[in-house]
Amino acid sequence: MSRFLSLTLFMLFFWPAIAGAQSGTGQEKVQRPKLVVGIVVDQMRWDYLYRYYDRYSAEGGFKRLLGQGFSCENTLIPYVPTITACGHTCIYTGSVPAIHGMTGNDWWDSKLNKVMYCAEDDTAKTVGSNSPLGKMSPANLLVTTVTDELRLATNFRSKVIGIALKDRGAILPAGHSANAAYWYDNTTGDWITSSYYMQDLPQWVKDLNAKKLVDKYYGQNWNTIYPLSTYAQSTDDDKPYENKTLGSGFPYTLDRFAGKNYGILPLTPYGNTFTFDLAKEAVSAEQMGAGAQTDFLAISLSTPDYIGHTFGPNSVEAEDGFLRLDKDLGNFLNFLDEKVGKGQYLLFLSADHGAAHVPGFLQEHKIPNGHVDGQAVTTDMNKGLKDKFGIDQVITGIINYQVVLNHTAIDSKRKSDEDGIRKWIIEYLMKQDGVARVFSLDAISETTLPAKIREMVANGYFPARCGDIQIILMPGWIDGFAKGTTHGAWYPYDAHIPLVWYGWNIRPGKTNRETYMTDIAPTLAAMLHIQMPSGSIGHVIEEVSK
Repeated sequence: MSRFLSLTLFMLFFWPAIAGAQSGTGQEKVQRPKLVVGIVVDQMRWDYLYRYYDRYSAEGGFKRLLGQGFSCENTLIPYVPTITACGHTCIYTGSVPAIHGMTGNDWWDSKLNKVMYCAEDDTAKTVGSNSPLGKMSPANLLVTTVTDELRLATNFRSKVIGIALKDRGAILPAGHSANAAYWYDNTTGDWITSSYYMQDLPQWVKDLNAKKLVDKYYGQNWNTIYPLSTYAQSTDDDKPYENKTLGSGFPYTLDRFAGKNYGILPLTPYGNTFTFDLAKEAVSAEQMGAGAQTDFLAISLSTPDYIGHTFGPNSVEAEDGFLRLDKDLGNFLNFLDEKVGKGQYLLFLSADHGAAHVPGFLQEHKIPNGHVDGQAVTTDMNKGLKDKFGIDQVITGIINYQVVLNHTAIDSKRKSDEDGIRKWIIEYLMKQDGVARVFSLDAISETTLPAKIREMVANGYFPARCGDIQIILMPGWIDGFAKGTTHGAWYPYDAHIPLVWYGWNIRPGKTNRETYMTDIAPTLAAMLHIQMPSGSIGHVIEEVSK
């Protein structure tokens, strides 16, 4: 009787739970936010968080993220070259170019024997315009992204959308399995995509395009948001080492471009505003964050990169751009609070790379600087190599701070001289002003460099998509820009980036512990309880989550 009673009680109290678990009707769910939002600010140096801090609005975005979020203050890029395609890919894969294959925006592909663009795909067609700018896809990406892993974890019920003015800024973060990626057609002023994702634009994108918002923004022109005299964190307006693409200093007349030149938009702060316009429409129209599964919106803000390259980090244009971005970011956070729910979305903000100071600016302040004319150097070397070895065009070019040898020409004439050719090039380059180191990439381990820099070079080296000889410039030196600036080196001004977490399960605080760009994806994966991307080598930043 006692055994019968025990069995009866067991059946009454425990069988429903067991049956529910076996049938999949249990109520326990993996805890995830409704929406994940990744924001990559193209060419945002870490110090911009604090350089303009006193001028950021209390209602804006940056002070809110820093005050209510968690900041990883010492986040570094662990590879070279520090370039857009590499950075966006690294953030979302937790990997490095040596594994994920994105060795630059462009690279020399030794298998195809040509220069390859990171997102180009001849099998894809433009959707949304008649231009060729939509012939893009993530086909060249060799690993999965954290956005791919979210799709896999939910059996593709999660929605993933990538948005950026730059195609690569939208495509690479969204991954292989994204529902969509949208980027800017600078010939039409419209948002477009490719046939990789769909055969026709959604009606909501068509409706946004029909508003011709770019012409509206052009009509507002561009003057400083505050009196010009208050821009104490910048140089004087209209310096000789700034490009004059828009004119000679503030105010800039943009309405003259309406209906004529849509390529100017990314050079103005309105490029950020226009990107957020699409992001808001995507959340609303696609009901992102409103379903049973976690969705992911990957946003890249391309405009700071265009402004930085054109005017430099110390320009009034750069300062005004970030003050306006602060307001746009604050408005977007307000939108997410209302649409998705405060505390219901997880957001991170980072950057793909920083930027060097303009050499002309450094020269004014007696700081070491300079620029190397890579094209002139290549021409001179090819002439010297022809005289020495009798081979035309030994060097195909210098791409991503790497000398690419013309192996077809060398092999057909004097293959036995390749070691001598490499030695000649290295000796020539080491005599050039601004060059710190030159070495063959197949001998990285033998190079007398600090271990950290050697590792960064190795992390960026994928043999089939790289050159043959690595060049490392002196601090403050850049490649090929007499006006404006660029990036790509290992130095902190290029490799120290912001990383701030905000929202769902994020406790306020900061860490000065050294963290890396490769840590973002595995941290997201851990918080979402999903597999980390297939090429991930990063570590979870445990301080971030509650």
